[in-house]
Amino acid sequence: MNLLAIETATEACSVALVHGDEIIARSELAPRRHAELVLPMADALLAETGLGRHALDAIAVGRGPGAFTGVRLGVSLAQGMALALDRPVVTVSSLAALALEAEDEDAAILAVIDARMGEIYAACYRRDDAGGLVALDEERVCTAESLVLPEAAAWQIVGTGWATYATPLRGRMPAEPVWAEGARYPQARHVAELAVSEFRQGHAHAPELALPVYLRDKIALTLAEQGRT
Repeated sequence: MNLLAIETATEACSVALVHGDEIIARSELAPRRHAELVLPMADALLAETGLGRHALDAIAVGRGPGAFTGVRLGVSLAQGMALALDRPVVTVSSLAALALEAEDEDAAILAVIDARMGEIYAACYRRDDAGGLVALDEERVCTAESLVLPEAAAWQIVGTGWATYATPLRGRMPAEPVWAEGARYPQARHVAELAVSEFRQGHAHAPELALPVYLRDKIALTLAEQGRT
C-alpha cells in the first residue's frame, strides 16, 4: 500500500511515506516552522519514490496530544489532502508513536510529553509479539508528581516529559528505569507503522471525522497562576 503520514504535535516536524514494504521519512527539529516544512517534505518523499499523490491509499496523522497549534496543523493538513484526493484518514496517538522510539523490547514503556504549565501528557504501553503496541492505560494530562502507573516488572521512559520532570517521574517508578531518553519526539515513521495496521483493520475515517486529541482545553496560565500581579 501507499500511505503518507504527518506528525507535527511537538517540536519535531516529520513526514513519512509507506511505499509497498518500505518506509522513508524526513524529520526536522524545527519549532514554529512546521507549516513551511510539511508539504515540501511530503513532495520530496513522493518525488523520491516516483509516486503521484493520487497513488496514495490513505493519509495518516499524529492526532495528539501535544502542542495545540502543531496538532491542529497536522490534522488540518491531513484532512485537506484527504479531501482533495478522496482518500480516508488514519489517526494515530502521538504518544503511541513516541512509545515506538523506546529501545528496550521487554520493559513497559512510559511515553511522556512535556505539556507545559507544570503538566505532562502520558500513556503506558508494552510491545506486542508483532512489534506493535498494547496500551496499558489511558492517555491523560497530569502533573509528574501525581502520575499513577500500572504494574510492570521494569520500565523505560521516552519523551520530553522525562527531560523536564526526571526527578518526580523517577519517584513514581518502582525501580530505576532500565532505559530513559528525554530527547525523543513522536515521529511520522512510527505514525506510519501504526497507521498501516489500523488501515488494514478497517479503522480509517472520512476526512471530516479525523479529529485531534488535546486532552485539555487550556493553553496558558493566567497571570495569577503565573504568580504575577
